[in-house]
Amino acid sequence: MRRKEQTSDRGILKAEMGMRNFALMRYNPSTALAPYIEHYWTVQWDLRGQPPFSQNVLSYPNINLSFENESGRRFTGVYGVPRTIYTRHLKDTGMVLGIKFRPGGFYPFSQQPASQLTGQTVPANQLFGESISHVEDQIWEQDSGEQMAQLAEQWLLTRLPSQPDPNTQLVNDIVEAAISTRELTQVERMAVQFNMSTRALQRLFSRYVGVSPKWVIQRFRLQEAAELMENGGVTDWITLSQQLGFFDQAHFIRTFKSLIGQSPDAYRKETLL
Repeated sequence: MRRKEQTSDRGILKAEMGMRNFALMRYNPSTALAPYIEHYWTVQWDLRGQPPFSQNVLSYPNINLSFENESGRRFTGVYGVPRTIYTRHLKDTGMVLGIKFRPGGFYPFSQQPASQLTGQTVPANQLFGESISHVEDQIWEQDSGEQMAQLAEQWLLTRLPSQPDPNTQLVNDIVEAAISTRELTQVERMAVQFNMSTRALQRLFSRYVGVSPKWVIQRFRLQEAAELMENGGVTDWITLSQQLGFFDQAHFIRTFKSLIGQSPDAYRKETLL
C-alpha cells in the first residue's frame, strides 16, 4: 500500500489550525478497489492536558466507513453525506481509520440507495453483518495506520462486486466535472453535457451519491470560496460570487452564511488571525 501524495485539504475548514491538533494521513487503494474508493485516511490526536478541539468539515459528496477508537471507546460506522457542515469533537486521545468511497462507489457494496444514508450515521454491522466486527478487532491490533488500511482493504476485496457497475464511473465523471469546471453551475447544463435528462440525472444521484446535482455543484463552489479566503485569494465579494456562479453577491453571502454559520467577511477575518 502506498501513502497518498499530498492533496488539497479543501473542505477541512481552517485546516492549518486543525493540523496543530491532529495528524492526518492518506493511503491509496489497490487497482482493483480504485474505481470505488478514493483513499483510506487516518486521523490521530493526543490532547491530554489540552482543551478539546472541534474541527468543522464542509464535506465532499462521499460516504465514509470509519473505525474509531477514542480513549478506548470503539465505534465502527457508515457516515452518509452530511446535509450541512460536519463537526468532529476531539478530546483526550484517539484514532480513526476511514475509508472514503468515491461518489457512487458505496452503492455497489451496499445495494441500497445512497439517499437512505444521507445525514445519517449507521453502525456498520447493520449493513455488513458481524464479519465487520472481526475486522474491527484485527484493525486495533495493528501498529500503524498503513497496516490498518491494508487490513480494511483485504476485507473489502472479499466483498468486491462480481461485475463492474458502469454507473459508478459515470457518477465519478460527472462529479469530477463539477469540481473542475467553474462554468458548470446549472444542473440542466450538467445533464446536457452527459447526454441525459435532468430527471434521469437526479435519479442517478439519489441512488448513487445521496444528494442532488444542485447540492454537489453548490458545495464545491463553497469549498472553493473557503479555500480562497484561507489562502488570501479573495479580492472582493462581487468578483468571487460571479466567478463561482452565484446569481449575485447577496445570494453568495446568504448561502455561505447559512451553511458555514458566519458571513464570508467574518470567516476571512478569522483565517487571518
